[in-house]
Amino acid sequence: MSAPRTILIVGPTSGGKTDLGVELAQRLSGEVVTADAFQIYRGMDIGTAKPTPEERRGVPHHLLDIVDPPDSFTVHQWLALAHQSIGEIASRGCVPIVVGGTNLYVKALLDGLFEGPAPDEALRKQLRELSPEARREELLRVDPEAARRIHPNDERRTIRALEVFRQTGRPISEHQTQWDAPGHDASRLLVGLDWPTETINKRINARVRAMIECGLVDEVRGLVPSLGAQAREALGYKQVLAHLEGRMSLDDAVEKIKIETRRFAKNQRTWLKRLRLTPGSLWIDAGALPREQWGALIEQAWRR
Repeated sequence: MSAPRTILIVGPTSGGKTDLGVELAQRLSGEVVTADAFQIYRGMDIGTAKPTPEERRGVPHHLLDIVDPPDSFTVHQWLALAHQSIGEIASRGCVPIVVGGTNLYVKALLDGLFEGPAPDEALRKQLRELSPEARREELLRVDPEAARRIHPNDERRTIRALEVFRQTGRPISEHQTQWDAPGHDASRLLVGLDWPTETINKRINARVRAMIECGLVDEVRGLVPSLGAQAREALGYKQVLAHLEGRMSLDDAVEKIKIETRRFAKNQRTWLKRLRLTPGSLWIDAGALPREQWGALIEQAWRR
């Protein structure tokens, strides 16, 4: 069976992907499939910029609020659920619209996922006991390409990359060869939002301020007893936790969130360069093209 026709939206954090996904769903009788590694968690709303019911404007959203904060969740699990959701949406005669946030999820949906060796809990325990600096130094040494893609604070993916190298003797980036020559799948339209760095950084700073004003500190405080190791690593939550535990002032925590989110956006740009190789993709100069024209441009490309 051929894959259902699908739109995928990618771009930097704070770049307007969520609102664009809702607009396209309204234009095309679609439903949204969220590709975000932290919006999956129940109760983690403000800090993940999870769209509120009002912001969803009646459009069904899938893969939000499917995991409790103490639990871990993998890209393999997301991919299986995403395929299921996309199939169900298409069966209803609607357009599946995948809205990125975690580019690894989108890339896996486009080009498949390297399965890799089975997890080795003893080896993972050994890697967790290393300092973050030691893990980062080893990753830079054995797999500089993976180090370029993985944020220094992303403990989970760093450990997985080191685990694969130690188990196979080859960098995980070499195993992921299917990502170096993406094939053309006419059933999928990848839409990318390009933002000038200075502009997106301003948008990030404004979003962080808005999150604090909307009650991020209280949200994190209420989640403290239930946050698992994976959920605690989410941007915003990690820094507010440090404040609540007395390790930094609130002003310092807010500034740290801004800095780390801007770094995250820089890391996303590396992913977007790779996604740009996708044949037939549509890239919008979001800093130059007026926002009100985005939807019509994408709809035109979709209906060709």
